[in-house]
Amino acid sequence: MIRFALALALALSTSFITPALAQNGSSKLYTSVLRIEVATQNPDYETPWNSGRFGGGIGTGFLVGKNKILTNAHVVSNQQRILITVHGSPKKYPAKVDFIAHDCDLALLSLVDFSDFENFPVFPIGEVPLLESQVTVIGYPVGGERLSVTKGIVSRIDFQPYSHSRADQHLVVQIDAAINPGNSGGPVLQDGKVVGVAFQGLRQADNTGYIIPTPVVNRFLKDIADGTYDHYAELGINEFPLHNPAMRAALQIPSGDEGVLITNVVPTSSVDGILKTGDILLSLDGQPVDSAGQVTVGGEKVNLNEIVERKYVGDTIKIRFLRDGSWNDVEVTLKALSPSRMYAVQYEKKPRYVVFAGLVFQPLDTNLFATSKFRDVTVRRLYSDYVPKGIFQEMEDIVILTQIEQDPVTSRIPNVTGLAVDTVNGTKIKSLKQLNELLTAENPPEFHVFELYGASRPVIIPSADVKAANERVQSSYGISKLQNLED
Repeated sequence: MIRFALALALALSTSFITPALAQNGSSKLYTSVLRIEVATQNPDYETPWNSGRFGGGIGTGFLVGKNKILTNAHVVSNQQRILITVHGSPKKYPAKVDFIAHDCDLALLSLVDFSDFENFPVFPIGEVPLLESQVTVIGYPVGGERLSVTKGIVSRIDFQPYSHSRADQHLVVQIDAAINPGNSGGPVLQDGKVVGVAFQGLRQADNTGYIIPTPVVNRFLKDIADGTYDHYAELGINEFPLHNPAMRAALQIPSGDEGVLITNVVPTSSVDGILKTGDILLSLDGQPVDSAGQVTVGGEKVNLNEIVERKYVGDTIKIRFLRDGSWNDVEVTLKALSPSRMYAVQYEKKPRYVVFAGLVFQPLDTNLFATSKFRDVTVRRLYSDYVPKGIFQEMEDIVILTQIEQDPVTSRIPNVTGLAVDTVNGTKIKSLKQLNELLTAENPPEFHVFELYGASRPVIIPSADVKAANERVQSSYGISKLQNLED
């Protein structure tokens, strides 16, 4: 299981740079490695009407431009206040988030008042470090308030999951240095240049850490240059490796070690209507795709999606594929696949909900799933099929009855929590907003009837009892608002 953070190592004095560091040509840059202190407020999906729990943490950032501080998104997620400390100074400087990209775990901050930092050096950004080369990690790990420096060897360059969103994979560089909380967001240097950003470690192994390499960093900085973050473009396919000779022969694939089988094309995605299930993907932008779904980038074998990763929404990509034994060459315009965020942890958003006569309804997403741990087979299927099978085209939200609060109106209702709502008063439910409109209509029916997937009988609430039930539930459970329909 992957976790956040980076290295605990050699401590420096809080009041001066040591002689050893002073001899290093990069030591002047250490003043631009900043300690980030964050106060957070995390939403409560179990009682979504509450403000959520308060917390805090420490991270690291560094200057990449005038009043531009780069750090990890997970360092400043759900932030309420950010304070910056300079090495060797007790003063705390207020800062704010200008851009945040949870899908690649990067954020750019700025100081409210940058005047004291005008003469601070800016870190230049380098290239991806080579295997077996040495890198230096700088930051403020747990265990003290002093700046820490440690060294590690690059042991792997790979395409792996980023733990912050739980749904995204990008290029990573593995180093043989432990990764601990607090050093997250710190620069990883080689020859005086940034070659990555420290961000997560591996529990199951000692002295194994991961850094976000410069192609991901540069892409983030270029994406936000126009003032907005547009997210990653996606092909919208699932692929299967083609190692088996018999399968390759049956699919009429020429001899060799190229090509993967396309097993699903997501509706509305970049390649919808162009590729289809059963096609054999052979190359992207002229780069051959091998039978394991890898391409060669910068001399390293990485997942084929790295070709798409380095492009932006609106860019084109050349695709060669095999269909029914015939070669095909097409050019596709890339776009984002916003419904896929269903599978990513959400931050800086308030939980949406509707409370109606003691019934609590919430839209399904990864945050809610992690909180409630739904066991119903239908709910799990709706969740897993939401993007691959295009359920999002029919249902903007999958609405779940998450709780039944105690009240005379709900006392005889069976325990049907954790089930998805099919219809309300005979109308198919496609979003939480639509559900709320049906329940708050000016001329309601005599009884509100809720049909739930998997329930043996409907839930029925007399309309005449709703107003009094709402008042009792609000008073008993301290609910200030009966609904929140906006993130």
